[in-house]
Formats: sequence, C-alpha cells, structure tokens
Amino acid sequence: MTRIEEKIGDASNVSRETKDAFRTYSAAIRSWTGRINLIARSDATDEAIWERHIADSLQILPLIPDGVDRAVDLGSGAGLPGLVVAIERRDIAVTMIESDRRKAAFLQTMVATLGLRASVRAERIEQVKIVPVPLVTARALAPLPKLLDYAVNFLSPDGVCLFLKGQSVDAELAEAAAQWRMRVERFPSRTAPGSFILRISELQRAA
Repeated sequence: MTRIEEKIGDASNVSRETKDAFRTYSAAIRSWTGRINLIARSDATDEAIWERHIADSLQILPLIPDGVDRAVDLGSGAGLPGLVVAIERRDIAVTMIESDRRKAAFLQTMVATLGLRASVRAERIEQVKIVPVPLVTARALAPLPKLLDYAVNFLSPDGVCLFLKGQSVDAELAEAAAQWRMRVERFPSRTAPGSFILRISELQRAA
C-alpha cells in the first residue's frame, strides 16, 4: 500500500475505485497548478495535496446529515471540498460554483474524467439561481458574514452549512451574530491546528 492509500484509509473507509479517483484528481491538481494556480505551487506535491487539501476536505463527510442528496459548493476553486464530496459521496449531486473560467474548466474536466454526479456553474455566486439544497459547503472563500449572505440564497429551510474556517473563527462568529440567528456546532480540524469546521443550521437573518 502506498503512502497516499494509507492517508486515504486514515481519513475515510473508501473503495479501490474511490482511491483511484483521488489519485487521478491529485495528479490533475499538480498538472493544472503549473498553468492556472489552482493551489499554491509550493503545495503541488502528492504529500501536500493530501495533507493540506484533500484530507482537510474529507473531514466534513461525517458531518453531513443523513438524507442529503444535493449540495452546493461555493467558490470551488480546485474542487475543495466540492469535488471531494462528489468523489466520496456519489449519492449526492454537487453543484460547484466557480467564477474563474479556467478553474471552472478544471472542475468540468474532473467531473467528466471521473464520471461524477456533479455540475459546474462558471458564474459569480450572486448570479446563480437554483432550487434550494440541504447542504452548502465552502472552504477558504470569505469571512463568515459574507459566506452566510451567499449561503442563505441556496439553503433549504432545514438545510445545513459546512464551512472550513481558520484561526479567526471566533471573531467571525462574533461579527456574524449581529446579523444572523443560527445554531452553530464547532469541530476542531484534525489537519490544521487552531482551525475548525462549522456546522450551521437553523439559519435566519436577525430582525
């Protein structure tokens, strides 16, 4: 077993087909990053892609509520976490929103190459109109108040947001509390000390 397979096995119980999909995905990130900066070039190694990006995104999977069959990923970039969810959870139809057309082309190539149940919208988040979904995700996109402004337009009334956030999470939560009423659950990141995954539900604008 390779080190990559060991890392996948540590993060999630996945099939051989899924491991192959992640290897293809990792190789594509390395290749495309040389042209369009999908991730930092210093991260464009198998080790860094797994530890800093894919394993980080895999952490949200156990936090997805039962019964979710559709999701929207905001500002997908390299597909983190949208493509990771689409690879691991083939029962969830993932819509990835990415306004950078070069990055959107990468995402579309991965969807076609891996045969994923996913779609890509190469538009600004504010311009996208779709039927509300039970799950909205985002990673390294915007401060929490702005993320909630985006997410509320896509989230069904009983839906959940899963946001990967860094060390400024306390300040962002305090700022968001002035504008929003919500239930917040915090889960410490296993891959980035001091970072958290926020699971947000019962989202409503403050009166």
